[in-house]
Amino acid sequence: MIIEVKNLKKIYGGKVPTHALKNINFSIEKGEFIALMGRSGSGKSTLLHQLGLLDRPSAGKITIDGTNLMSFSKKQSAKFRLEKLGYVFQSYALLPELTALESVYLPLMLSNIDKKVYIKTASEMLKKVGLGNKLYNLPRELSGGEQQRVAIARALVNNPIILFADEPTANLDSESSKIILELFKKLNKELKQTIIMVTHEPDDKKYVDRVIWLKDGEIQEES
Repeated sequence: MIIEVKNLKKIYGGKVPTHALKNINFSIEKGEFIALMGRSGSGKSTLLHQLGLLDRPSAGKITIDGTNLMSFSKKQSAKFRLEKLGYVFQSYALLPELTALESVYLPLMLSNIDKKVYIKTASEMLKKVGLGNKLYNLPRELSGGEQQRVAIARALVNNPIILFADEPTANLDSESSKIILELFKKLNKELKQTIIMVTHEPDDKKYVDRVIWLKDGEIQEES
């Protein structure tokens, strides 16, 4: 089991507190491709942010790969994110002055890996996502779908135990969306990559192993 979540709660303060997540319980096996689905405001992205250490729950427990994340300091959380987790967002988050290759090897530079090694590793990852001929292109020289593939390569370059994707096709046309989802499926099968993806598109169900449906901050069903 790669992830185990027990009694997870997230409450945002204010005059009227918002209970964004209410007693969430589930587990995910290594190598599963999971979709978090539900209507807007159901808690999908909030849950993803707790699992990915981008936010801290109000209560409950998250265990990833045998490690209790609730025991971490901010410094430990940052180290775990860099070394163990990968993230893909709908906005790509590429720096305009960096080439595709530079964008992908940046996380490896932060890990103090030898330059020859990180350039080779980043090049190979870009080839895996079908961009071996775009290594030196800047973001403005790439389509939206290609920019998202660079972001996926960057997320995978550290060989993360889990890849988190928050509506990764929201800014893409239907053809580019299909390419990205098929790429996720390929990476899931060939690399045994565990993937947790937030999506609002019902058709995306056919790409994943399991759907966790959320409604008003609670798990409605799993299918």
